[in-house]
Amino acid sequence: MTHEQEYTVRWAELDPNGHMRHSAYADFAADQRVQWLATIGYDIRRFGELRLGPILFREETKFLKELHGGERTRVEGRVTAAAPDGSRWTILHTIYKADGRVAATVEVDGAWLDLDRRKLTVPPTDLAQALAVGEE
Repeated sequence: MTHEQEYTVRWAELDPNGHMRHSAYADFAADQRVQWLATIGYDIRRFGELRLGPILFREETKFLKELHGGERTRVEGRVTAAAPDGSRWTILHTIYKADGRVAATVEVDGAWLDLDRRKLTVPPTDLAQALAVGEE
């Protein structure tokens, strides 16, 4: 899966040095993931009905170029690894400057949580298929 989302760096996302603060990169990556899930039928309402939620085990950001207030950015998310049953996955987010240079990468490892049992679980088949590496 590859999905892209565009953003504009807002005032609230800036640090005292005048460029995008470190945690805003993770926020953009998280928003891109949520937007992608919604496009395949898994919005917050559906997750609530299923009593299922995504969780992260690891999040690693590499900062390469600064982003500044008012600057347009594009965030691309791509599944790079997944268990055959979709229970665990890795997504690599690439955050681009408006000129196409890579500003940062955010890589996350995650899984699915049964919200009632508070235990890891397997997602519905269609969600597992959407996470399959190489699928679009």
